[in-house]
Amino acid sequence: MSLTNDDRLAVGILYRAFNEGNPQLLDDVLTDDWQDTPLAPGQQPGREGLKPMMAALSAAFANLKFEPQEITGQDGRAGVRLAFSGRHTGEWMGVAATGKSFSIAWFEFHHTKAGRITHTWHLEDWADWRRQIGVDDQAS
Repeated sequence: MSLTNDDRLAVGILYRAFNEGNPQLLDDVLTDDWQDTPLAPGQQPGREGLKPMMAALSAAFANLKFEPQEITGQDGRAGVRLAFSGRHTGEWMGVAATGKSFSIAWFEFHHTKAGRITHTWHLEDWADWRRQIGVDDQAS
């Protein structure tokens, strides 16, 4: 069975929330007890814990964009390959703003129920981000 239209719509709205900087959209697509694995440093659990992370990303990155490259799955499960891009204009992960643009790979796996996301597992290529903004030596 393929990914349902409702689940595909929920996943799309999740990324739209980040792209628009609109945390209220999370209320429409994440369940009250949504789980995020792993939590970012300092992130509180649940849907409400994600909202300050959205603000932190927006403060650190101008032109922030989450672009799904591929969405695949079945009823109740969605796998997403994204490009996360922007310009580093604020402190992030202890790194002062560099003003440099970047685009990194981001992968997420969502469990869904009744057109809402119940759990998200994610993996981001922050090592490539550091390389692109010039923090880590490219020869390393």
